[in-house]
Amino acid sequence: MSTLGTTERPAAGGRFKFGDSLAGYGFLAPWLVGFFLLTLGPAIASFYLSLTDYSGLGAANWVGAENYVRIATDDPRFWTAMNVTFTFVLLSVPLKLIFALAVAVALNRGLEGLSFFRAIFYLPSLVGGSVAVAVLWRQVFAGDGLLNQALNMLFGFEGPSWISNPSTSLYTLVLLAVWQFGSSMIIFLAGLRQIPQDMYEAASIDGAGKARQFFKITLPLLTPVIFFNAVILTIDAFKAFTSAFVISDGTGGPIDSTLFYTLYLYQEAFTNFRFGYASALAWVLVLIIAFFTAMSFLTARYWVHYDD
Repeated sequence: MSTLGTTERPAAGGRFKFGDSLAGYGFLAPWLVGFFLLTLGPAIASFYLSLTDYSGLGAANWVGAENYVRIATDDPRFWTAMNVTFTFVLLSVPLKLIFALAVAVALNRGLEGLSFFRAIFYLPSLVGGSVAVAVLWRQVFAGDGLLNQALNMLFGFEGPSWISNPSTSLYTLVLLAVWQFGSSMIIFLAGLRQIPQDMYEAASIDGAGKARQFFKITLPLLTPVIFFNAVILTIDAFKAFTSAFVISDGTGGPIDSTLFYTLYLYQEAFTNFRFGYASALAWVLVLIIAFFTAMSFLTARYWVHYDD
């Protein structure tokens, strides 16, 4: 009988028996059940459906690679969704990184009430992905919204309906994404706190100004944090859905200017009832995200600097 403060010994022969690890398997059971039933199982089913013409009702007829061939050769809306999504990723990720880093650097300068400002700046990240905030965003950028009222009051400028104009609708979603910079800012702030202050003191003695200290000390030592944030933000940007769905009423309009890839996938599955084709679109998205993540890790060796 085991007692507290004693160490369990392996069974004879140096191997643990199954019974020795039963408690561990018991604690792992909820995660294992969730992984197989909610992650691995649906993923395998999705890949199978991507090779069928399943419509949600009736049998799933095997069509092989037909869905993938159609995506590549006979689906103009797929390329529209790709163009919109890549534009969103290329604009939102760098802007969000720059904005989050700028705010983190400002907060790291011994600002009074740091905890208060940190909570205020983090708040949009807590609520930013919700439907309520997307609805609020639509009201702000509508023709009679808060933004146009402010422009009219300050400059006498009659602004357009920013979300109904194909030239500006996507950029309102980029602004919404950048506004949710709080999580990245908190990680940058933690990284800044790890930089030894004596490095800045030595640089000041050598006559280096604040700008030179930032580019020669802060940025190189923050590259692991920048890399982490860039990978996470890129994956999140490819998966963006809620804001485009709410602001465009699920259409991706006006004229497909906000047709995010995930929104197009949703339309194919739950509007057009082409679950097989939507599953193929989902696996293409998985491959795209995997490719960019792999490229990020392959190129990291050239610009990410670690202590060792």
